[in-house]
Amino acid sequence: MAEEPPMKTNLAYFDDMWNLTSKAKLLSHSQGGDGRRALILDSTIFYPQGGGQPSDSGFISRSESDRIKFVVEDVRLKDGVVFHYGHYEENSSEEELEGGQEVCLFVDEQRRRLNSRLHTAGHLLDSCMRNVGLGHLEPGKGYHFPDGPYVEYKGTIPQNDWLSKQKELELNANELISNGGKVMMKSQHLLDFAPFKMVSLAFQDGTESNLQVYAAIASYEEALDLCGGGLPEYIPVGSAPRVVKLGDNPGCPCGGTHVADIAEIRSIKVSQIRTKKGFTKVFYTLGDSLV
Repeated sequence: MAEEPPMKTNLAYFDDMWNLTSKAKLLSHSQGGDGRRALILDSTIFYPQGGGQPSDSGFISRSESDRIKFVVEDVRLKDGVVFHYGHYEENSSEEELEGGQEVCLFVDEQRRRLNSRLHTAGHLLDSCMRNVGLGHLEPGKGYHFPDGPYVEYKGTIPQNDWLSKQKELELNANELISNGGKVMMKSQHLLDFAPFKMVSLAFQDGTESNLQVYAAIASYEEALDLCGGGLPEYIPVGSAPRVVKLGDNPGCPCGGTHVADIAEIRSIKVSQIRTKKGFTKVFYTLGDSLV
């Protein structure tokens, strides 16, 4: 008899992106073709690599001080199942975590915060592109890894404008960051998203001109409308993608994690604008303090 595929993993980080400790049921161990070991859980707060964002790391054990500790080095999502790749610590006993038991999940806070800052910064730049007169460029993929993050757009910018637009983008982004704004879970006053299941928030600094950021699970048809009439080919027709929308800018599908307050980005340095073969890349880095 063929072995039944694992049940799909509940992505608990959709409900609370800032919860870095949690409990789950260990369903099974797995070993990939490359020999890496993985744990499969019924629910996880570990973010799996995807959408231009690196995976979380951390460890899984029966308690924080447990002698049996599985170190999570990489996390991947395949066919709805999250695989937590890693190894048991050398000082762990020969005993391993058992399938069916409750385990504790501990996400590395420093790595998560950096990845979230980089990801939110990429979305913020999308908004700033429109603010500085580059709204005609169509947002594409983003690379939110620490080693050279960038956001890519379909369309070009005249080379003579690269330096001036680079400065304008940086100024606008840091102005928004300096205003800050808390992220509120399941806001009740976001009327545009009232039909949807709210899974995060609005950045709100108490002023009428604050930047609001929404994230929600939407039907395919609703997502089409929120994203300006088009969705990437990798979003299956009939699916219910999670959409992130900044202010009155068109939304985009996004399953990643974000900061709890836009001020946590601290500052952005737009390091380079490059246009090649009909596409424009905006490279950026993050600073450690507000500008």
